[in-house]
Amino acid sequence: MPSNNVYDSRLNKEEVLMSYGVIPSIRVADLRATVDYYTAVLGFELVRDSFDHGNCSIKRGDATLMLETPKDFYSDALNEAIRARLGSASPTSFYIEAPGIDAYYAELRARGANIIDPLSARDWGQFEFTVEAPDGTWLTFWQALS
Repeated sequence: MPSNNVYDSRLNKEEVLMSYGVIPSIRVADLRATVDYYTAVLGFELVRDSFDHGNCSIKRGDATLMLETPKDFYSDALNEAIRARLGSASPTSFYIEAPGIDAYYAELRARGANIIDPLSARDWGQFEFTVEAPDGTWLTFWQALS
C-alpha cells in the first residue's frame, strides 16, 4: 500500500521539498485593468492570457502571480467568500526579489506607481520599497545589500 507521507523513506527529502512552488492568486474586480497595470507600470510579463476564463498568469524574474476575477470556479461557499473579501484592505505584502533595484525603483516612479514605502536600506541587509497596486495589493520589492 502506498504511503501518504510525503517524506516516505523511498523518496529523497530534498527532491520532495524542491518540487513544490507557491503562486499567489490575487483576486481583483477588473482583470484587464489589473493586468494592464502590472505589465505597463510594474514591468511584469503576461505569460498566460485567459481573460475569458477570468484568470491570467504574470511573471517578473522568478516571481509568478495569478490574477483572477470572481467567477464560479469553486464551491458556492468559497465563491461567496471570495466576493465578500474582494477589495478589502489587507496588511499582506508579496515579497519579490528585484535585481537592479535602483533602476527598477526609478522606472516605477517615472511610470507613476503608488510607492507607499520608498527605497531604503534595511537593518536586515537589503534594500526594499513597497508599491500599492490599484486593487490595494502591496508588493515589496527587495535586493540584498552587497
